[in-house]
Amino acid sequence: MIVRIMGEGQLDVAEGDLSALNALDSELETAIDSGDEEKFRSALHALLEQVRTLGETLPDADLAPSELILPPADATMEEVRAMLGDAGLIPD
Repeated sequence: MIVRIMGEGQLDVAEGDLSALNALDSELETAIDSGDEEKFRSALHALLEQVRTLGETLPDADLAPSELILPPADATMEEVRAMLGDAGLIPD
């Protein structure tokens, strides 16, 4: 699955790794729902770091469409809230 982190580029993440990402996505949603900025920041950074760790960076010249788009590490809680769908940033 091709995942884009806004402002960074694209990574190829194996389908089998999505469950680990979904757990972090749930933590991020909970932090946003509670309005806890510290937990939000921690959860966002953990999610992005996990994508970077699990994914294989694609060359900039690769123009494959992204299946998931994640916010940049410096995104605000409001920006991420606007990106959330019914299934979070990472659908099940």
